[in-house]
Formats: sequence, C-alpha cells, structure tokens
Amino acid sequence: MHVTGKRLGLVVVGLTLSAVMLLATVGCSSADESDVSGATDTEDTATARYDGESLMVYAGAALRKPMDEIAAAFQEKYGCAIQYTYAGSAQNLSQIELTGEGDIYVPGDESYTDVTFEKGLSEKAQPVVHHILTIGVPAGNPAGITSLTDLANAGVKVVLPDPESASSGKLAAKVLEGAGVYESVMENVVATAPTEPEIVVYLAMQQADAGLIWEENAATAEDVEVLEIAEDLGQIKIIPVAVLKSTTNHELAQLFADLVASDEAEAIWEQYGYRPVE
Repeated sequence: MHVTGKRLGLVVVGLTLSAVMLLATVGCSSADESDVSGATDTEDTATARYDGESLMVYAGAALRKPMDEIAAAFQEKYGCAIQYTYAGSAQNLSQIELTGEGDIYVPGDESYTDVTFEKGLSEKAQPVVHHILTIGVPAGNPAGITSLTDLANAGVKVVLPDPESASSGKLAAKVLEGAGVYESVMENVVATAPTEPEIVVYLAMQQADAGLIWEENAATAEDVEVLEIAEDLGQIKIIPVAVLKSTTNHELAQLFADLVASDEAEAIWEQYGYRPVE
C-alpha cells in the first residue's frame, strides 16, 4: 500500500505518543507497587494493636501494685485491657482448675506453676523476680524481735500466712520447722491471714508483734519494718508467669507474659521492693 508523506508523518506521531503513554503507564505502575511495598514494610515493623481485646490474669494478691502498673503499660503499648483476679495463689489455682478459663497465671512462687504443668494447665513458666520471706514487725520493733527464735518467746503475738491460701503459707511453716521452732511459735499465733497484705495490716495496727511476710510487702508500708531471716532455710523463692492452655489468644497472652518478665518491667518491680532474677 502506498503511504503519502503526510499520512506517514501522522503514523509516526501516533506511534510516538503511544510509546510515551506506555512508558508513563509502566512508570506509574512501578511507583504504585513501590508505595504499596513501602506501606507494608511500615505495617510489619509497627507494634501490633489489639484494641478491644482483653486478657484474664490470675495474680497473687500481694502483687497488685506492680501488676496494675504493668497492665497499664501493656494496654498503652498494645491496646489490650487486662482483667485481674487478685487472690491467694492457691485460691487462684483452684479457680483455674474449676472454670477452665483464663490466659495468664502469676502466683507467689514456682511450686504453683509446677502444679499447672502436672495437671496440663500450662506448658512453661518464665522467672520474673525473687520472693524473699522475712520477719515483719511494727515500726520501731516494740517487741525487740531479732530472729525466728524470738517468735517463740512468751507473750509474743504472731500472725502467720494461711498455708491453704497464701503463697507464703506453706513456706512459712517449712522455715519455722527448719529453724526448730514451729511448735513453740504456733502457740503464739493469734491469727492466720489468707494474704500477706492482711498480715501487714495486723502489724501496722500493732495487733501483732511479728509476722512472716514477703520482703516487698513492707516496701510501701510506713508502719512496718522487715528483718531478714539469717539462716539458709529455703526462704528465697521466685515469682513466675505462665501462659495457660485455656487462653483463646496464645500470641497475645505470650506478649503479656513476656512483658511481665522483661527488662522493661524490671523498674516497676524494683519500685515496689522486688529483687530481679539475675
């Protein structure tokens, strides 16, 4: 076919415009793909949010203050609310078994999470901070208590943690037995308490001369002092955190457990008198 010069020029112009449009389209496509990729990278590196979600956490009654702060930090970071059940460690364990519900368990020492392993309620536990049993006395130590032996002196009023509910209960009995004063001290017991903070109240109100409490129980109590138990009687325990098998969001529950045991939370624990696990 014969093409005139004029028509040939139009064809060339048309092809040129088509090529330019094609290149522009390819360029836009590449830019769009790059933008999408960049947005995805940003989303991947951002902290995941769980707004509207919640976790049920069973925690020892004595742990309320640091755990409340940790919950606030967790909600700020992830948007997830924490619903606590504060009670004696044994009471919480019974509740976990009875209801088959819950996401996290933070008892007073590892003996309780050992039970959850044995009964298939959790798989593992992370160490958090030390729990150290001490002798608590009213400010000024009016009865002049210096050691476990003094708790057996005539006229000394003693308050002990309930071994059936408080995390320190069984340990207190074991420590007194190890010191050889269990029977004589029991004669001086005026009350047993289901949680350690209740023992602090007895001491602060001078309704007792001495009691066995965790070291940190008196950290924020102005009217109570603690005396170290000098003998190596196994009075040092570790507070653990465990994810329960009953959790409906294992990933989120693990994030909370990790925060409880993290360096980030260490400052919160220390603020309330707990000693970090080295």
